[in-house]
Amino acid sequence: MFRDKTKKVWIGDVCIGGGSPVAIQSMTNTRTEDVEATVAQILELERAGCQIIRCAVPTMEAAQALAKIKKKIHIPLVADIHFDYRLAIAAIENGADKIRINPGNIGARERVQAVVDKAKEHQVPVRVGVNSGSLEKPLVEKYKGVTSEGLVESAMDKVHMIEEMGYDNLVVSIKSSDVMMCVKAHELIADRCQYPLHVGITESGTLLAGNIKSSIGLGLILNQGIGDTIRVSLTGDPVEEIKSAKLILKTLGLRKGGIEVVSCPTCGRTKIDLIGLANQVEQMAADIPLDIKVAVMGCVVNGPGEAKEADIGIAGGIGEGLLIKKGQVVKKVKEDQLLETLRQELVRWNE
Repeated sequence: MFRDKTKKVWIGDVCIGGGSPVAIQSMTNTRTEDVEATVAQILELERAGCQIIRCAVPTMEAAQALAKIKKKIHIPLVADIHFDYRLAIAAIENGADKIRINPGNIGARERVQAVVDKAKEHQVPVRVGVNSGSLEKPLVEKYKGVTSEGLVESAMDKVHMIEEMGYDNLVVSIKSSDVMMCVKAHELIADRCQYPLHVGITESGTLLAGNIKSSIGLGLILNQGIGDTIRVSLTGDPVEEIKSAKLILKTLGLRKGGIEVVSCPTCGRTKIDLIGLANQVEQMAADIPLDIKVAVMGCVVNGPGEAKEADIGIAGGIGEGLLIKKGQVVKKVKEDQLLETLRQELVRWNE
């Protein structure tokens, strides 16, 4: 698999590449200059399962705030830089564990060299980012539009430039809001690039659209063994990005742990508020550290049979429901006791 062949890169105390588990990233949407708000959001993301966090650094004040932020969090901190090379240098000096730049918008070669020299001095990885929305005009003309081939060529040109500057502590990112273009670009670059790849579908949209696009795109890429870190980019609460990323990795068999909740889609036989119950079970189970499958079924007719592949489950009836283990009915309880009965079983699971 490609993941096993990529170079190992350390971002703080998190290793990516070289067969390491795929790491989950997100990005704060607070003003980085507001240390208190940014730290509060990062701590919430940590609790949700975020492993690497990125902050925008649009000002020198934001770059200097990184030092204060880093003291209060527990995961690696990445600085996101656009245009001003001095902000990249300041971010490194203030403790950033990685910097994200697009050398194409940093400017003159000597400015990129200054950033690379500072990164080398502090042994801070550089994430080379290329986005379909900012693809260079000559490559757009060469490939008659924005294409996967153009994205890959742009990324590799920048990688080679930094290698020529004497640095190879790199992570590469090529992103597009066009899902299939993004998939093809990753397939192409995986054969040409030794560095870990950060994968995501950029500008993927709101919670619904973004999750669908990201699931398809990340699923197709990761299932080929491509990708070392991921971000599910959503227009919304960053915590939702972490939830989605974890579920994508679990669905692909790339991550274990945590309760998986499965539920039926409801039908005319459903006699309980299955939608509400399923959401309550998912929320309740999120904080219980078990690696099991829990089923929430809408009727007692098909419930036990359909839930037989789950470790435990509940099925609703008229004013009552069943507790099921491995497809076998364990007990019958009142409808308003189903959730609590299930919770007690989960809490005592390993006793």
